[in-house]
Amino acid sequence: MSPNRPAHGRTPVVHPLVFALSALLPLAAAAQEAPSAKDPVALDTLKVTAQRRVENAKDVPVAITAIQGEKLDVLGSAGDDIRFLSARVPSLNIESSYGRAFPRFYIRGLGNTDFDLNASQPVSLVFDDVVQESPLLKGFPLFDLAGVEVLRGPQGTLFGRNTPAGVVKFDSARPSQDADGYVKMSYGTYDTWNVQAAYGGPLTSRWSARVSGLYQRRDNYVNNTVANAPSQGFEGYDESAGRVQFLYEGDELEALFNLHKRKLNGTARLFRANIIQPGTNALVQNFDRDSVSTDGVNFSHLDTWGGSARLKWNLGSVTLHSITGYETAESLNRGDIDGGYGAAFLGPGKSGPGLIPFSAESADGLPHHRQWTQEFRVESNDWGRMNWQAGLFYFDEDVTIDNFNYDSLTPGNPQTGHVVQQQRNKAWAAFVSGDFAVTERFKLRGGLRYTQDKKDFSASVLQAVPFGTPVSGPYLANTDVNDVSWDLSGVYQITDNINAYARVAKGFRAPSIQGRLAFGGVTQADSEKVISYEAGIKADLFDRRARLGFNVFRYNVDGQQLIAVGGTNNTARLLNADKTLGQGFELDLEAYLTDHVLLTLGSSYNDTEIKDKNLAVAICGGGCTVTDPTTVINGQTFALVNGNPLPQAPKWIHNLTLRAGFPVNDASEIYAYTDWAYRSEVNFFLYNSPEFRGRSSLEGGLRVGYNWAYGKYDAAVFGRNLTNQTRVVGAIDFNNLTGFLNEPRTFGVEFTAKF
Repeated sequence: MSPNRPAHGRTPVVHPLVFALSALLPLAAAAQEAPSAKDPVALDTLKVTAQRRVENAKDVPVAITAIQGEKLDVLGSAGDDIRFLSARVPSLNIESSYGRAFPRFYIRGLGNTDFDLNASQPVSLVFDDVVQESPLLKGFPLFDLAGVEVLRGPQGTLFGRNTPAGVVKFDSARPSQDADGYVKMSYGTYDTWNVQAAYGGPLTSRWSARVSGLYQRRDNYVNNTVANAPSQGFEGYDESAGRVQFLYEGDELEALFNLHKRKLNGTARLFRANIIQPGTNALVQNFDRDSVSTDGVNFSHLDTWGGSARLKWNLGSVTLHSITGYETAESLNRGDIDGGYGAAFLGPGKSGPGLIPFSAESADGLPHHRQWTQEFRVESNDWGRMNWQAGLFYFDEDVTIDNFNYDSLTPGNPQTGHVVQQQRNKAWAAFVSGDFAVTERFKLRGGLRYTQDKKDFSASVLQAVPFGTPVSGPYLANTDVNDVSWDLSGVYQITDNINAYARVAKGFRAPSIQGRLAFGGVTQADSEKVISYEAGIKADLFDRRARLGFNVFRYNVDGQQLIAVGGTNNTARLLNADKTLGQGFELDLEAYLTDHVLLTLGSSYNDTEIKDKNLAVAICGGGCTVTDPTTVINGQTFALVNGNPLPQAPKWIHNLTLRAGFPVNDASEIYAYTDWAYRSEVNFFLYNSPEFRGRSSLEGGLRVGYNWAYGKYDAAVFGRNLTNQTRVVGAIDFNNLTGFLNEPRTFGVEFTAKF
């Protein structure tokens, strides 16, 4: 039996990490140098913009993790999409039922498993100071970045838009008067290419520019065993993206203009029928991830582009900021969600097709989308013991969504249903935030934000699904709400190198509307509100050779928005839970073990619980074992989910990186870099079922390279998912035991030149 495919999918969890560390510890010892007269190695001060101004991360009363530089490059070396950040930060999980096109973010267990194209998420993604509201905007490729910041807990005062769980913030490398750039090329398993390049420099004494681009591709590596099926290969992609920036730096005015575009062609998420052993969360015996049997059409197309203008006027005692953003997206994603004819073996000597109760092939399209945002913000300059900022924010989004249904059992896969949804969302907010130095060592911070949010929604059935809603409509819905978010925190400087902080904050997410008329009609969820409590310490230790962050937290959610999907009729409906509770702790550590060995370690514990005795959701249509109490409503069985954890909310996340460098001379070195991420088990749905509880996951990477000419050139070999771990990371619950998988093991080579 192959060590990479243990029986029943039981991949060892601890042994790979122990092996990697035991292999690198002798290297770490070898990298230790005798003391010399040179300056001691120390960590650079970590500068972040979590409070919309540049600050030392130690002084910010927010749980924040930053990923920058080499670590970000290593994690993305295989050309993976934004999901490679999952579990690489405490309390962060990212998954997708659309593949590269539609990532869903979870912080401290709070997220949204809704797959509709107008779904809002309690984790806000902010790219270059512009919020990306549509889930199809959130997967923009990561290249030529200054850094990533993950802010945990409600951030509604300064960021506002859908931030009750937190913010994932990306900042592109800016143009400057110093000319610089890079070219990076890698090639790996499955004919995978990852090519990036950027160059920036002065145009005049006032103007500078930067152009950057990315191209990624991978061959289809999963083969279809159905010879005459319309789609023969899966899991490949062809993606390109680009960004151009212009920066003007005057005496009092700074203006940064940004244009960016993305184009993705590939296959949609591959759903595999009957791959889970009944009564367990293990893969069936003799499972082969490189083949599938499916009769449907499968593709994914996505085009997005946008731009922004960020202006900053220094008016003496205050600075005025203006941020204007525009985004648009167009997509069509089609997949065989019934899993096809049954990709899996059902037992020794017995193979598919497997039980598939009925055919289900669908597509979701976004033929029209546009988003405008505008923010005006005033920030104080050198007001002594007090600093403040205040502003206005406006948001306007217009979306049209197509939902199609097809019959894969009839030659030609004819269309058998078409529903159109339209939504206009307008919102505005006014906010103020400030801090006051009570003493030299104690500082108070606080903020308020008033939000008005309005949605106008309609849905029409243009072609009825045979088993769904008749041709009719439009079905209309609207919401109009307002809310006040706030936060209050304090930072106390215990010593020059150790700060303690405490924070309480309220977050808010506006109501949501969903109109999948073919499967359950129009449903609506009211606002959700979060109160979060947090306390922690941040410290620079051992003459700044180490940096530590630790916090404990607890939050209460009133009316959390949830999506109940599945059941025998494949319904999808929005609902609110009465209350949800979450609590835990988080640890961030970065340390030089020697002058040439750098360790980072992150860890989090999250305990979530739904508190609603009357909350009942439809259960799977076949194959799963529901362990919750059940009740029958109108002839259909529902699970009572009171006391259950939130879906996609792992209790434990651990991550580790270790870099050992071996100088060849003053200008070059050989290095080894390993990274590992662990996440504990997760529920895929609101109810408890062993089949739909994803197994714990441990994935690791290794990079060995040589850089020379003071880091200008780098050549390396790398491996991702080294143990070839195979995990079901999501499922379809209305039909049979159909799931989708994590990324496979890959190896590759990479060359980088900086100039």
